[in-house]
Amino acid sequence: MLIAGPCSAESEELMLKTARLLKNVNGISVFKAGIWKSRTRPNSFEGVGTVGLQWLQQVKQETGLKTTCDIVNTQQAQEALKYGVDILCISGRATVNPFAMQEIASALAGTHVPVLVNNPVYPDLRLWLGALERLQQAGITDLGAVHRGFATDEQHPYRNHPKWEHLLELKSLLPDLPILCDASHIAGKRSLLYPVSQRAAELGADGMLFESHVNPAEALSSPQQQLMPQELELLVNAVVTKVKLSETTKMVDEMDELSKQIGSLDNELMELLLRRTAVTKKLSSQGGLSSSPLEQASKLQQQLERLLQQDQLTGMDAGLVQTVVKTLQHTSVSQSFNISNSAVA
Repeated sequence: MLIAGPCSAESEELMLKTARLLKNVNGISVFKAGIWKSRTRPNSFEGVGTVGLQWLQQVKQETGLKTTCDIVNTQQAQEALKYGVDILCISGRATVNPFAMQEIASALAGTHVPVLVNNPVYPDLRLWLGALERLQQAGITDLGAVHRGFATDEQHPYRNHPKWEHLLELKSLLPDLPILCDASHIAGKRSLLYPVSQRAAELGADGMLFESHVNPAEALSSPQQQLMPQELELLVNAVVTKVKLSETTKMVDEMDELSKQIGSLDNELMELLLRRTAVTKKLSSQGGLSSSPLEQASKLQQQLERLLQQDQLTGMDAGLVQTVVKTLQHTSVSQSFNISNSAVA
């Protein structure tokens, strides 16, 4: 199943022009456009609203393509159904909120509309499962999931880190559930669309979502991740025929491996910090840090200066090293001071 359309509905003319071209792309059966755009901060483009649903109606009538759009609350769900939207796609900003999901599920009870559920913004598989379960309990049986990546600390080079293991785990837990991959929101830029799509296909995704605009440079939102319909046709053909773009694929593989290494190193670093805290606390309680806080600070400053002169720190950010060491110094001195006060009390 292939779904495509502009990130945002901008005008009826643009929607129709894009839809007419996408209709001719092999495999695309659903047209998607952003009607409401949830923004972290105000005073930015937040979508055209209900009028965009009228444009979706026109697309459906003229091209025969089914339609879908993202919704985040019951009001948007009801509006979309009122205008004949064929598939509701629940935003990850709603999936992350069990209260919002329960309200949407209750509002859709008794309907037979197909629903796609985006993964939550943050990598929590339980929230994703919970959203699907709430819809199932409301009697919604035509369900699918959309894997669009997650907000994490190590997203580079992606817009949203794919964390493919979540897709695989969801497939394992719900083997009959169709799972689509939103390649555009994972990639975040045109150069990564092919390797992301290729990886999703290799992992057994049941479909793809792409953002397509007749003039991406002029798009009101996410211009860097949208393709012209003609470009999208080339991409779809490449994925179907399993063409290998070795250099790009190798780069993404290396980035994924480096991200895993960073995660492992972060765990090791956290363990070391916990061990150091425990040792420092024990040393302080036994009088091992008997010097005054000022003497300790002077001694630790000398230690920092020696540390910064070591050859193995060449290429590291000296400011980062200073911040980390000074934070550790402050913690050690504070522990010593607190223990001393406790002893006096």
